[in-house]
Amino acid sequence: MKKKLPSLAVVGATGAVGTVMLDILTKRPNVYGEIRLIASARSAGKKLMCRGEELTVVALSPEAFEGIDIAMFDVPDEISQEWAPIAAKKGAVVVDNSGAFRMDPEVPLVVPEVNPKQARNRPKGIISNPNCTTLSMIVAMGALNRKFGLKELVVASYQAASGAGQIGIDTLRAQISAVAGTNVGDNARDSREVITEFGPFPAPLALNVVPWAGSLKEAGYSSEELKVRNESRKILGMKDLKVSATCVRVPVLTTHSLAVHATFKKKVSRKDAQEVLRKAAGVELMDDPENHIFPTPADVVGTDPTWVGRVRQSLDDKKSLDLFLCGDNLRKGAALNTAQIAELVAKEFTK
Repeated sequence: MKKKLPSLAVVGATGAVGTVMLDILTKRPNVYGEIRLIASARSAGKKLMCRGEELTVVALSPEAFEGIDIAMFDVPDEISQEWAPIAAKKGAVVVDNSGAFRMDPEVPLVVPEVNPKQARNRPKGIISNPNCTTLSMIVAMGALNRKFGLKELVVASYQAASGAGQIGIDTLRAQISAVAGTNVGDNARDSREVITEFGPFPAPLALNVVPWAGSLKEAGYSSEELKVRNESRKILGMKDLKVSATCVRVPVLTTHSLAVHATFKKKVSRKDAQEVLRKAAGVELMDDPENHIFPTPADVVGTDPTWVGRVRQSLDDKKSLDLFLCGDNLRKGAALNTAQIAELVAKEFTK
C-alpha cells in the first residue's frame, strides 16, 4: 500500500524568502501531498503559483495548521516566536527560518550536508534554519572539518542588502537611482549629500561599504557577528571552536560573500583542500586565479551551491587556509536549506 505524502504549509509565502521558496518547491522533487500557503490577513486571498497550480493564500491562524504535517516558516522572529509553537501543538513539524529558536538547546540547528541526523532530535517539534551568513560558509567548512579537523575561524563577511529584507533591497535600489542621476564627484563622501534615506543601514550603502550588520551586542560586536560564532559552534558540534567575525554590508542586492581564514588540527595543502571541496555536496569549486576565475555575487546569484575560490595555504602556517566563498542568501542562505530540512522530515512520513 502506497503511503500518503505529508502535507506542507509555507508560512510567509508572499514575502521575499517565501517567493523564492515557491520557486524552489516547483523545481525540486515533489515529496508532498497538499501544499498550503499561509500569510498575514492582508495577504489572504492572493493567488500564487506553486508546482504549476494556482493556490489561494490563507490567513495565519491556529486553524490554518489543521491537517498539516510540516510547516516551513519564512517570517520575522516575533511571528515565529508566537506561531511556531502553535503549529507544533497542532501536530506539524516546524522548520523555522527565523532567528527565534536557533540557540534554543531543545531546537536543533540543521544543515543537511553537515548534521542531518540532528533533524530527528526535536523535542519541541521545531527545527531551526541557520542565519544566511553562517549558511554561506558552513557547508564548505563542514566538509573541510571532517577531513582536517577545524580549530579556528576568522571571518569577514560582505553581506548583500537583501539580508536586511525587502526594505534593504528597496533602499539600495533607491540610493543607486539617486546617485546615478547626479555627479557625486571623486569623493564618495559627496554621496551623503545626495542620499538622505538610509533605510535599515546606518550609512549610505550605494558607493560605500558599511562595517555593520545587525544590532549592537556585548563588547562592540553586532548580532550578525555573534550569530556566525554561535551558530557555527552549534552546527559543527564544537562548543569551544574559536570564531572571530566582522560583518560588512556591501552595495550588492543578493548573495553574501565571505573571506575566511581557517586553522585546522592537521596540515592542509591547497591541493588537498581543493580536492575535498570539489567532492563536497552542496559546494562548487571555482578556483583558477591564474585566469581570474573565482566566484563573485554576479556569478552566484540565483544558484543553489556554496561557491568557493581563492583557496590558498597560509604563507605562515601550514595548518591554515585562506579562501573566498559566495552563496545566494535567499536560496541556500534561507529558502533552500529550509526546503532541504523539510525534505528530511518528509522522508520520515513515507518510510
